Amino acid sequence: MSEYTLIATCAFGLEALVRQELDDLGLPVSEVRDGRVLFEGDAEAIAQANLWLRTADRVLIELARFPAETFDQLFDATRTLPWAEWLPRDAFMHVTARSHKSKLFSLRDCQKIVKKAMIEALRARYNQERFSEDGPRFPVEVALLNDQATLTLDTTGPSLHKRGYRSDAGSAPLKETLAAALVKLSRWEPPRLLADPLCGSGTILIEAALIARNQAPGLQRDFQGQAWPWLPAAIWQRAREQARKQIQPIDIRLLGSDSDGRVLKKARDNAEAAGVADLIAFQTLPVSQFRSRKRYGVWISNPPYGERLSDRQSLQTLYAELRAVWAELPDWSYFMLSGDPQLEQDLGKRASKRRKLFNGQIPCQYYQYFGPWPERAPRE
Repeated sequence: MSEYTLIATCAFGLEALVRQELDDLGLPVSEVRDGRVLFEGDAEAIAQANLWLRTADRVLIELARFPAETFDQLFDATRTLPWAEWLPRDAFMHVTARSHKSKLFSLRDCQKIVKKAMIEALRARYNQERFSEDGPRFPVEVALLNDQATLTLDTTGPSLHKRGYRSDAGSAPLKETLAAALVKLSRWEPPRLLADPLCGSGTILIEAALIARNQAPGLQRDFQGQAWPWLPAAIWQRAREQARKQIQPIDIRLLGSDSDGRVLKKARDNAEAAGVADLIAFQTLPVSQFRSRKRYGVWISNPPYGERLSDRQSLQTLYAELRAVWAELPDWSYFMLSGDPQLEQDLGKRASKRRKLFNGQIPCQYYQYFGPWPERAPRE
């Protein structure tokens, strides 16, 4: 079985989490860059990575890397690649381009050059002039950085954050990949109580439930590579069967609440679609009324944040409510993803640790307030 250099792409700040996930899958990491983690693997590794990676966006195959300061260099290096090994006669060749700090900056021209070179290589191999391009889709990207071109093939299709369970995200969606990252960074583990009293459509809690159950996040969706003849259906089927066998029964109850009953209906529907509705209790409740008798709980939320004056006034009210609720739960740990730089000041509490993350294009901080660890039961 062929070995490939593979790339797991991710949001900036999540590289270490993706690396750990790949290590857990037994896939050797060779290099970590900004937003990219390179690893080695075969066709089975491609299926595994797509099914199991919770915090990555895509799994790419690196086809080639070469210097490209001119269009001639780009064309010649692309044409020499064994395209017929990857693309069948009827392949739909979808080429995209990115460029940063490179002499070749016209994305449209780069796309045209790469596709022209691909077609010339296929003409020579298949001995035909025209291609129908009515078969499986092969997304090829040429990425130029400091005059170095990297050609990749996207095995994923729609981004990995599209798990297949979210019908409607509400007005301010949090990507599933980022939600999973928030849970992992909190180091929460059952049986500690996990709550999100600002849960919205429930993404954080659903991702936590999937993690607790050891349920592969990609089980309910398809991937681009499934349509390719050289990634056999048996490989994907075997990976799915193995993933289903690894789902663990667990008896936990996560708590989700929100003041908006309509968005909670979406949260319940999403949890049902994800197969974790039995693990999460949703309740229509203002955050100011949240209470718990449990000790050492973990609170993870993505509260609203805005720049308008009305937003700031609403935030001031929210922060006052949080201060009051947190005072009643002194041994809990709190984790808040926010784009509001005044959060610590307005909460009147300095975070134990902060981590820079991006919610889409919005720069955020993950404010981490560590409480005491749960007391260990005495040994008998």
